[in-house]
Amino acid sequence: MTIATASPHTQQARRARTSLLRLYTKRFARNRPALIGLLVFVALALFAVLGPWLTPYSHTDMDFLALTAPPSSAHWFGTSIGGHDTFTQVAVGLQRSLMIALSVSIGTTVISAIVGAAAAYLGGTVERATLLVIHFLMVIPTFLLLSILSNASGGDWRVITIIMILIGWYFPARVIWTLSLSLREREYIRAARYMGVGSLRIVLRHMIPNIGSLLVVNFTLGVVSAVMTETGLSFIGFGVKPPDVSLGSLIGDGASSLTNAPWLFGFPALALTLLTVSMALVADGLRDALDPSSAAGGQA
Repeated sequence: MTIATASPHTQQARRARTSLLRLYTKRFARNRPALIGLLVFVALALFAVLGPWLTPYSHTDMDFLALTAPPSSAHWFGTSIGGHDTFTQVAVGLQRSLMIALSVSIGTTVISAIVGAAAAYLGGTVERATLLVIHFLMVIPTFLLLSILSNASGGDWRVITIIMILIGWYFPARVIWTLSLSLREREYIRAARYMGVGSLRIVLRHMIPNIGSLLVVNFTLGVVSAVMTETGLSFIGFGVKPPDVSLGSLIGDGASSLTNAPWLFGFPALALTLLTVSMALVADGLRDALDPSSAAGGQA
């Protein structure tokens, strides 16, 4: 019986990837604001997952004996006008906003990477047609179109997520196309083409990995952008609708009670602020860690 072993070339490539990952991790860990942002984001994610299980109330339960009650031992974040437990609603709203933001950011990153890199590599008619579609979509008032389509969806967060992905991919695709133009003339791309490697394989295995650092930063910034977009939609009543909740809908409902029940606005607004600031710090730290010319990550 023979035991298959990895070739020396494969082992060397694995060691190179491991050492590079360690370098990026060390550079990121030296950036204290980014590390704090990551810890805050992890804490918020744990709160979103575990928060609904820490109280005996669901986000739809109503306590008619505690209407618009201030924070207390029974209701840690107080209650809403309808007697809903604000602590549970904030946890569920944060959970919903995170699910929408992460799904949208993943979807737009994948679509924009494939479309942008493929257009740059294929060139010709495909490139011109892709850019024509992108430039046409860029002149459309995105938020207005998103508001109309989201309102027609009936407030279903899954439909809103799909709509945000379909509308949000083209701007990052334009950026990725610009960066991919120089990659298609590199020697390893030409060598793969001359060896008969398929176009799809070249795009997925050779071009996209070489813009991976940009995609990572775009993903983290995309989370911030998706959260703000969803919050804006829900705030004006075109996003997530009852009985479901999100940070935007909670902030919108709490804005009308800011003077007599400030906790209805303050707690979801605090969660939104911590989420966006933490992700912005993480994105900034990733950009510095992945950029070899940046001094913010320290010396290699």
